[in-house]
Amino acid sequence: MVVISKRVKTFEVIFSDPSKTFYCSGDKVAGKILVEVAEVTRVSAMKVLGVGCAKVEYAKGKQKCREENEYLRYEEVVQLDDQPADHDGSVILRPGNKYEYMFGFELPQQGQIVSSYKGKFGYVQYYVKAFMERPAQPALECKKHFEVEEPLDVNTPDLLSPTGGMKEKKVTCMFIPDGQVSLNAKIDRKGFCEGEDICICAKFENTCSRIVVPKAAIISKHTYQANGRTKVFRQKLSSVRGNHIISGMCDAWQGKTIRVPKIKPSMLGCNIIRVEYALMIYMHIPGSEKLILELPLVIGTAGLGSRTNSMSSTDGSVSNASASWVSLRMPSAPPSYCDVTRDCRLDQPLTPLLNDYDGDDSPIFMHASAFQFPNLPAYSEVSVSKINAE
Repeated sequence: MVVISKRVKTFEVIFSDPSKTFYCSGDKVAGKILVEVAEVTRVSAMKVLGVGCAKVEYAKGKQKCREENEYLRYEEVVQLDDQPADHDGSVILRPGNKYEYMFGFELPQQGQIVSSYKGKFGYVQYYVKAFMERPAQPALECKKHFEVEEPLDVNTPDLLSPTGGMKEKKVTCMFIPDGQVSLNAKIDRKGFCEGEDICICAKFENTCSRIVVPKAAIISKHTYQANGRTKVFRQKLSSVRGNHIISGMCDAWQGKTIRVPKIKPSMLGCNIIRVEYALMIYMHIPGSEKLILELPLVIGTAGLGSRTNSMSSTDGSVSNASASWVSLRMPSAPPSYCDVTRDCRLDQPLTPLLNDYDGDDSPIFMHASAFQFPNLPAYSEVSVSKINAE
């Protein structure tokens, strides 16, 4: 931010490395305050303030919920040593000159600072603010923000270990049992970075009378805490879907992938703002609530070492997962179609059966075959002569 007034032409904060996109814990934030005046100006003091804070603010009915946490507080009084000072200690700035006030400070160490963040009900921001105090005049101030991104390594044993789970649900129709649906899913690790593919192995079973649809989505969960209250904001980031599963059938995903979109890394160290991610694997059941299995994810920062070990383990984990599906509850044999005498191909128009209300997905269709009357018996000369004889 550049401050311009009648007496001050330029008053701004400039960082030493303008190309630096973000800082980490322990980095030095350095720069200068550039001042140009349009007429003779007395400056009694020049102060630099480094601030980092998290703030949550939202309304809960008529109550305003607010909470703040401070992560950085640095203050410095800087002066120009080579500038002449008046008897009261003020420095005289003259037109035609450029004055530079240098500053520098270190960010807190790892664990004492969190990444920059801007969300629906809160933010974490860092900035440098400069104050120019003038005798008998209001102080001028300017501010410049900078980004902080704390490294989050996903190459830890805990985040490289596989995770999975199983869920099942009994379905009813007008309080009458209507079978059940179940899913069993597994991913090879919990930690991922932006742009990586999550490999999903899953089994879905449908024994109810409805057509169900298996799906998966990456969701974010933003938790805000203020005044002893908690507010949660969930958002679907990306999704994939499988084939429709009719009654009495199963389906399997062996290596179905969903890509991690461009998102902020997980933020787990802030007391009032928390950003978490999960892989939600679920089955859409018409006329009933979804069957949902959530597997926690940790999204880390890119460029933190080789991922060859974790990536090479993917192939092994997929093959092991494929072999482990034998233990899942599956029908012993597929249904027999030996009694089917008519070729029921999808050669007729598709008729909508039900709508999938989950987002902008297309409706589910079934084949409605037309009723076929049996052909009339053919007349023959034998039958006609028999009638005449009678």
